[in-house]
Amino acid sequence: MNDILLELTSISKYFPGVKALDNVNIQIKKGEVHSILGENGAGKSTLMKIISGALIKDEGVMIFEDHAVSFSNTIDSQKVGISMIYQEFNLAPHLTVEDNVFIANEPCNRLNIIDRKTVRSRTVELLESIDFKLDPSRKINSLNVCEQQITEIVKALRNESKLIIMDEPTSALTENEIRKLFKCINKLRNEGLSVLFISHKLEEVFEISDTISVMRDGKSVGTYSVDEITPKEAVRLMVGREVENIYDRKIAEMGKVVLEVKNLSSPGKMHDISFNLKSGEVLGICGLLGAGKTEIVRGIFGADPKVTGEIIMNGRKLKIENINAAIDAGIGLIPEDRKNQGLFLKKNVKENLSAASIEELSNNQFLSKSKERSLASKYVDILRIKISGLQHIVNNLSGGNQQKVVIGKWLALSPKVLLMDDPTRGVDIGAKQAIYELIGELVSTGVGVIFISSELPEVIGISDRLLVVADGELKAEFQSDEATQEKIMTAATLNVNLNSEKAV
Repeated sequence: MNDILLELTSISKYFPGVKALDNVNIQIKKGEVHSILGENGAGKSTLMKIISGALIKDEGVMIFEDHAVSFSNTIDSQKVGISMIYQEFNLAPHLTVEDNVFIANEPCNRLNIIDRKTVRSRTVELLESIDFKLDPSRKINSLNVCEQQITEIVKALRNESKLIIMDEPTSALTENEIRKLFKCINKLRNEGLSVLFISHKLEEVFEISDTISVMRDGKSVGTYSVDEITPKEAVRLMVGREVENIYDRKIAEMGKVVLEVKNLSSPGKMHDISFNLKSGEVLGICGLLGAGKTEIVRGIFGADPKVTGEIIMNGRKLKIENINAAIDAGIGLIPEDRKNQGLFLKKNVKENLSAASIEELSNNQFLSKSKERSLASKYVDILRIKISGLQHIVNNLSGGNQQKVVIGKWLALSPKVLLMDDPTRGVDIGAKQAIYELIGELVSTGVGVIFISSELPEVIGISDRLLVVADGELKAEFQSDEATQEKIMTAATLNVNLNSEKAV
């Protein structure tokens, strides 16, 4: 009996000026979790879109359940049993779970009226099949991210999918929600379904996978049983070189206090947050999802209303009522959501890199095109942004290159303080290392950096000093050499201040 569900042979895909996939060969077995690893731009997303029918391959053969297949659209792939769950869910937010599960496929009675009883019972049955409790009458906009993930999985099960593709499924989940998702994935595997798992979090890949395929520069480097390869070897295959300490960066000599935050508060979000930042320092802020980390940097930047407290830059109290005041003071923010808050996705690289510098690039209220090109070219070179040209539309860049564009936009303003909210989220190991090196260059010139990360090893590895936030309050402060994941999680979850005399 053939245990191969999907076989890809010599798959190639061309875009203007670039060969995105170059003779890719991968086999997916029945009833396995198969992860695809690779840097941003390695071709993972393009390959997934071809498998799911969102793109058409230019060359090669796809065999699904012993039959050659070629999809013109996603409906074609769904008909044979392939479903893809994107990072941005394809759900109708104002409809219920059960309505989303059966959308456009509602069972009807003899009078052609939707059979609500069958919709409900079938949805409950599908949820029970993966051991997940969720009220099918709840609206999508009332669900957390994990529950929305589960709804997408149930939709795929309703379609009788045999292969489910998950693109960065844990990027916005808490640790507890990741456990629930992994339990669901294990249940799917035990039922004989195959899962294609895409993630930049190596520890998750090695925990959940049976098989790992590595891609680099549009090519398949190799496929390995999870027992045959180590995380370090996987990184080497992904980037094409040995990577020792990825958090290695220039350690700068710290100067005077450049930023003081006093009693920063916002109703229901944060309460009396106070700290300072020195020039040349990387100050990490960590905590659980929803702890208030993002609210702190947005409050400093003037991006949220109803924030009270004092912001002092170089001894001068600022009145930051909007982001323009923050920018004028020398503060830049790389936001958590780069696509919706950091980029003009339909604009090109040149326009995005110059977006925050229009005044500096203008003569008598007219934008200097030559200055704009010069600025954009400078930061494309400095950040090694992979593009076909300055006219390259940002929406068509990989996640890592999109993040570099956001960073370049703020570097062009020569900030004194740079706020970085999860800047490596969803980017590959090579792009992460480039961002760490850039942080080292920034602090060596005296810039103060506030660095937020949802990954504890990262925030510990990159920071000089760390603040722990929980329930909108500052709970603990550690120097980098005394910080551990255990200490941070204790401060973040037990609602105690580890710096107080009562802490044990």
